[in-house]
Order: sequence, then structure tokens, then C-alpha cells
Amino acid sequence: MNLPPLYAELPYHQDSSLYFEAIRDKNWPVFLDSSSSDQTNSRFDIITAEPFITLVSTDNNTTIDYLDGEQQHSTDDPFQLLQSILQQFQQKTDIDLPFCGGALGYFSYDLGRRLEMLPTLAKDAEHIPDMLIGIYDWAIIVDHQLQRCYLASFGLNSQTQHDWNALITQLSNPANFTPANFNVSGKLKCNLDKEKYTIAFNKIQNYINDGDCYQVNLAKRFEIEANGDPWAAYKLLRQQNSAPFSAFFDTPFVTLLSSSPERLLQVRGELVETKPIKGTRRRDLDNEENDRALAEELLNSSKDRAENLMIVDLLRNDLGKVCEPGSIKVPNPFALESFATVHHLVSTITGTLSDEQDSLSLLRACFPGGSITGAPKLRSMEIIEELEPNRRGAYCGSMAYIGFNGDMDSNILIRTLIYSDNRLRFWAGGGIVADSNVDDEFQEVHDKAAAMLNLIEQLR
Repeated sequence: MNLPPLYAELPYHQDSSLYFEAIRDKNWPVFLDSSSSDQTNSRFDIITAEPFITLVSTDNNTTIDYLDGEQQHSTDDPFQLLQSILQQFQQKTDIDLPFCGGALGYFSYDLGRRLEMLPTLAKDAEHIPDMLIGIYDWAIIVDHQLQRCYLASFGLNSQTQHDWNALITQLSNPANFTPANFNVSGKLKCNLDKEKYTIAFNKIQNYINDGDCYQVNLAKRFEIEANGDPWAAYKLLRQQNSAPFSAFFDTPFVTLLSSSPERLLQVRGELVETKPIKGTRRRDLDNEENDRALAEELLNSSKDRAENLMIVDLLRNDLGKVCEPGSIKVPNPFALESFATVHHLVSTITGTLSDEQDSLSLLRACFPGGSITGAPKLRSMEIIEELEPNRRGAYCGSMAYIGFNGDMDSNILIRTLIYSDNRLRFWAGGGIVADSNVDDEFQEVHDKAAAMLNLIEQLR
């Protein structure tokens, strides 16, 4: 196996949360959690903490903090700023582990305002950074396929080399960890009741009929008071709604608890993959025959296939900005993927990155993901800003890593809870097209929110 300069093999545990809990008290801890489920994308878990550089972008300013206390400020494009920092640590080497250090964090949906001119209509009730990225120098990689676990690093930060043996000792026998309780209280509030949702739905139909757009993703926001350790809530969430692109990210600004089923972009060398989700049916786990019938109904739905195809075409166009001409393919369209509470239609699109492009230029070209905006993207985003009462913040953005070797993987932050200022928020939405039915769409939103609504009831 091709490994980086610093590595150690650790005992394998099927439940990777044991390793995360061992580093839970360190700065900016991250758990990229594949949930060790039977999904095809559930091979690796990635755990890390203590970044030696952090980037915090709010509005038009990015603050860059270094481990030695130096601080810089920049108004440059956050994607290009991060790109320039990563280039200082670039490692031209092939490794067999997905991530041994690099950039890791989230890019919020509203970071799209740095890329496009959008109106300012929706209320910013989140008050969280538009981008939170740490530059990490080591990672724990749990390989569920081979049932092996590694601590790995390129050793680019002197502190990593200084602490290496102590870190190995700490992780060789992780102790049991009991998080503090996490509770919610008061009424669960929603910013779009059935009446308001119907009004927004009808406005989208008018825009579609007028030729402004083909599809718009409309989302509802839920909010409730909360307090305690959000890790306790995440442990419940991952038990009930395991998903291959889940994540827990804890910072002084905000904590993300994500059980996302959707990949935004993956880069391995020059190979690019995106897997948009469009098309949903609820699961019926109490009736296997009906569950299969719901899945078949989704697979055979001309409406859902058309909705999915619109986004496939949009993403093919986005990939075309940075991929080699003629390289973009759709090897697996309209595949059924089943998760804890819903069935989805998922298409796979691939391409080859052009020589002058890299992972961050690809992410910038495709941001935010088309499956959560609509088509055409810019007009759909303008309509979202008009019709959704609140800005999305991190929701429908992306949790991503970009390794020092240039490889990347990223999710779309759906099925995600945001915790800050003693408030827990989450969203659910769906694509509206010309032949959508308002009652069906309203129900689909609640089908997608089912795991999070169940979690709220357990936390009371």
C-alpha cells in the first residue's frame, strides 16, 4: 500500500465514533462518517482535528489564522484564496488513502453570492460564516472494506511530528466517552406552513409557465431551542438515518450534524464524478411488498426521470467549464438508491479534469450544486431568494475535503442540522416542475424531514 511519510496502523473498530470521541475535545474536530452501512459509497470514515490554519469567510472578508498566532484578512474570492494556500503545501504523490491532510470544512449555500449577483431579500437568521475551512495535517482513516485503520500525515506541520507518538498512544486504545445530554425545548417552528408553501408553489408555477425556469428547489426551514452537547444528538441521528456522506463538524462558530445521502463532487487524480439526487419516495419498512412497490413507482415515474434529467443536463454543463471536451459521460442514469426513510433516483456523471484545472476550480464552477437550486441555476437561485423567507446558510452548501495531493470529495448538505446560539435548525425541500402537485410536493418535504423530525421528538 502506498502511504504518506508518517503513518501508523491502529486497531479497526466498525464503529468509528470511538476514534472521534478520543479526539472530541481537540480544536475543530471533524468526523466524515460513511455510517459503515451497506451503501456503495460507505467504505471510508475520516476523522481529524487541530488544524494549523483556519479560514473563516463572512460576507466579503476572510480571516486566516495560523497556529503561531499570525492573522491575515483578505477580500479575495474564498475559493481562489483557499486554492492559493493549498498550493503552498501541494504533494505530488499517489496515496492509497483518501485523505492524509489538507483542507476540510464547509462551503455554505450563500457563498454563491461571491460568484453570482443575487438579490438580498431573505432574512439571515443563521449569522454563521459563509465558509469555515481548516487546514489539517493528519487524519484517522477507517477502511470498512478492508477492516483496517490508519493514522496518516504528510508531516507538513512541525507540531504534528512533535506530537506524533503521543497521538498514536492516545488512539491505540480509545476510552469510552459519555457525552453530555442534548435537549430541545419549546415549539418547533417552520417558516412555510401549508398556506405559505402553496403561495410559493403557485408563484414557481407561474415562473415556469412564463418561461423563466424549468425547475426550482423550494425548501422549508424548521427551528427549535436546544442546549447541551450536539454530539449526543448526532449519535442518535447516525443510528436512525445512516447515510454515506454524513458528517459532524464542531467549531466555535457553529456545529453541523449531517446525514447527507448525496455526493456533490469527487476528484481522484483527473477523474471527476458527481451524483445528483432528484426523485423521492418514502420508505415503508413495515411492509416489504409496499416498500418495493414504492421503489418501482419511483423508477417508472416519467415526471421524476424528467426532473432528474434536467439536473443531469445542468451538471453536464457545469462540468464542461473545467473538464476536457468530450470527456463527460452519464454511465449510470436514474439508478435507485434506498436509504433509511426514503428511496431516491440518483444519476452518475463523470468527466476528466482539464490539465489547467484542479479540485477547487471544479468546485467553484459547479457551486452551489444544481440538484438543490433548479434550472437554469442563476434564475432559480433568484427565485429561491424571493420565495424562501430565510437564507439557507450552510444548508444546501457542501462539506468537503481537498487533500494536499489534490483529491477531493464533497457532499451536499441536505438532511443536515445546524446548531448555534442554543438553536437547532434544519431544512427540507424538493424540486418543483411544471407537472408538480402541491400536495405531493408538500408531503415529499416531510418525507425527507422524517428522520430529523423523529430526532427532535427523541430529544425532548
